[in-house]
Amino acid sequence: MGSVRGVLYPARLPTFHRIPAPDRVASLVRWFWIPEWRLAPGRSSRQHLISFPACNLVVEPELVGFAGPATRSSYRDLRGTGWAVGALLRPAAVPFLAADPAALRDTYRPVDLPELGRRVRAAMDGTAGRPDRHRRAVTAFCDWLVEVVPAPDREALLANAMAELIDGDPGVLTVADAAARLHVSPRTLQRLARRYVGLPPAAMIRRRRLQEAAERLRTDPGANLATVAADLGYTDHAHLANDFRSVLGFTLSTYRRRLGPAS
Repeated sequence: MGSVRGVLYPARLPTFHRIPAPDRVASLVRWFWIPEWRLAPGRSSRQHLISFPACNLVVEPELVGFAGPATRSSYRDLRGTGWAVGALLRPAAVPFLAADPAALRDTYRPVDLPELGRRVRAAMDGTAGRPDRHRRAVTAFCDWLVEVVPAPDREALLANAMAELIDGDPGVLTVADAAARLHVSPRTLQRLARRYVGLPPAAMIRRRRLQEAAERLRTDPGANLATVAADLGYTDHAHLANDFRSVLGFTLSTYRRRLGPAS
């Protein structure tokens, strides 16, 4: 199944794979993700997420969709039989697909990219086994990206470096921390985040910390909440609890209880 960071209840997932982006699109895509599901009539599976602070381009059987950056938790109810092939976009790819990603926060909208949809559906609708379907779908997605999306310029690559630093370095707790590591001003960081991500850098840092908090509780249900808060750079347990509740709508204790065997 691979890493499921950002997924609140991994045990409820359908078949789900994250596939690293091939080198030729590594500046445009962080990874591809492919869920497939086949549910009995009348059954559904609700998938809860703390989405990464990024945009996604997604091919489904009936549409191609663009998901803007998320500011809160989200969910999707899966029914029947289906699949999706999504690309978690790096910032460098975003301006080509969305001139103002901030205007698309917390939205999922159809986009008119028929050739991308045609190629990926042809790969997924064949009779080949799952690994071959996934390989062909990712190849088709990559071919389209290389043909259509311009190579990133220096500023776009700096935006990539900003996102990678914020997401991957737990020592980055403030916008000033990130700016210092990248040798730019906080104002430059704000501008990059607005154009290439659609969220302020402070919101990107917050999202990573909430993902980490949820992951800690999944892997260590008995963890002391005050210790988790301190490890993630919060001044105290209350600040982490307030962040968690404001984004997800429920408390850390409630989340830990829902992670029991019944989930």
